[in-house]
Amino acid sequence: MTEPRTVLVTGGNRGIGLASAKLFADAGHRVAITSRNPDTVDDRIFAVACDQTDSDAVDGAFEVIEAELGAVEVLVANAGITRDQLLLRMSDDDFSEVVDTNLTGAYRMARRAARPMLRARWGRLIFISSVVGLLGAAGQVNYAASKAGLIGLARSMARELGSRNITANVVAPGPVATDMLASLSEEQRTAITNQVPLGRVAQPEEIAEMIRFLASESGAYITGAVIPVDGGLGMGH
Repeated sequence: MTEPRTVLVTGGNRGIGLASAKLFADAGHRVAITSRNPDTVDDRIFAVACDQTDSDAVDGAFEVIEAELGAVEVLVANAGITRDQLLLRMSDDDFSEVVDTNLTGAYRMARRAARPMLRARWGRLIFISSVVGLLGAAGQVNYAASKAGLIGLARSMARELGSRNITANVVAPGPVATDMLASLSEEQRTAITNQVPLGRVAQPEEIAEMIRFLASESGAYITGAVIPVDGGLGMGH
């Protein structure tokens, strides 16, 4: 981006979200993050509590951010949860909570962000999916469904909003060195890494670099795209 923009990163208190927020702040942009329990992670970053399963909470968070930093021009919809379980043991709550947070929550955020973007005739909507949304994964029916749903969400928004110079894209990371990966056993982490052609997991900053590119003027002619940053894990999908 050639001029400072107001950027909102959901789930921005750790992992890919925090790496992205810091990268935007490094570039001189006005950066806000939301999470359910935000910490003061960096004095350049404005942290706001928000439960994106609650539409009123989303509206309230945007009002606070707009008053402090101005209208959101770049939304990075990154917040997500897991409730891993095999299909026959998965409860309705396990499924609905993941979809409501990861997919419907992203929709709520994007719907609210799009209003000022339409008036300004400029905007960037960037949704953080997963290679699991393309490949599937045993024990992650709920998570995979929510991450696959982001693709249809983003592509529909790309068609609906494109005439107003608003892009909507999806980044699909492979395994990344975050708390989510760290919670697995060493055996599980090794099995995942062994499937990656590059033979390693990504650092959060590597995903953040793609997010920053899509938000920049260099990415202005990219919309409706699903961009893998996965070490080759999902090739062919």
